[in-house]
Amino acid sequence: MKRYSTLLLSLLVALWTGQHSDTVVAQGDAVNEDGCGTPNYAFQPGEEVVYKIYYNLSPLWVAAGEVSFKVEDAGKDYRLKVNGFSYKSLEWFYKGHYAFESYVDKNSLLPKVFLRNVQEKKYSRYNKFVFDQNSGIVKTWQGKTASDAEHATLDIGQCMHDMISIIYYVRNMNFDHLRVGESIPIDVFLEEQYPLKVRILGKNEEKRIKGLGKYKTHHFSPEVVAGEVFNEDTQMSIWVSADQNKIPLMIESPVSVGQVKVVLKSYKGLRYNFAMCE
Repeated sequence: MKRYSTLLLSLLVALWTGQHSDTVVAQGDAVNEDGCGTPNYAFQPGEEVVYKIYYNLSPLWVAAGEVSFKVEDAGKDYRLKVNGFSYKSLEWFYKGHYAFESYVDKNSLLPKVFLRNVQEKKYSRYNKFVFDQNSGIVKTWQGKTASDAEHATLDIGQCMHDMISIIYYVRNMNFDHLRVGESIPIDVFLEEQYPLKVRILGKNEEKRIKGLGKYKTHHFSPEVVAGEVFNEDTQMSIWVSADQNKIPLMIESPVSVGQVKVVLKSYKGLRYNFAMCE
């Protein structure tokens, strides 16, 4: 089967990577003097959001694993931690642990350091990215483990984000400026840069979330990176809460083999009250 780690992060984070677009501005239209970054209006240290991942083994939906997103205070930075694991009952199908970290500047939410450690049966993957936003370069270490990682220095575009930081950056955008049908250009840095787009399918839609109730949502369809997990014509849907928290509530997508659904399981430490539709 295809790598569970790629599936896990592709569904929840990789498709939100990108740089600031002129068609989308931060909440309050506030950006730094160089046009990069945004102040943080949407989250706070102590926030933890957990998702449950379901895989379709026709005709049944099977719970396959979980992934958690945590925010910690790290002085001048936020430490963003993502951890995923497969359920023991599905270890015959997928087995692994997936750890990701991103250190982002509190003033701009731009990343400084990104780390990835994947352990999946006989497969392992290590990445470390150190961003120099002023110089437009990223230093990378990539390999099976930290000890055998190869080093390189690459040029990157302005305002570059990693797989994790962009989620928190997007949560601070002013969604009032988005129009239904509009496509937002983004750049993904995932060992290299990928030019992609995110299309706006709906705003302030009511959506019932399994186990949680009905919520007001914004509906997006990100362009995917075709390869191990996704086909070129894959259409993914993401529903994000239409409130000040702007957290992803549910993701649905076909994959190369079957279909996957990711659903919000639990949350705590949100900056704002989080309530369902009456």
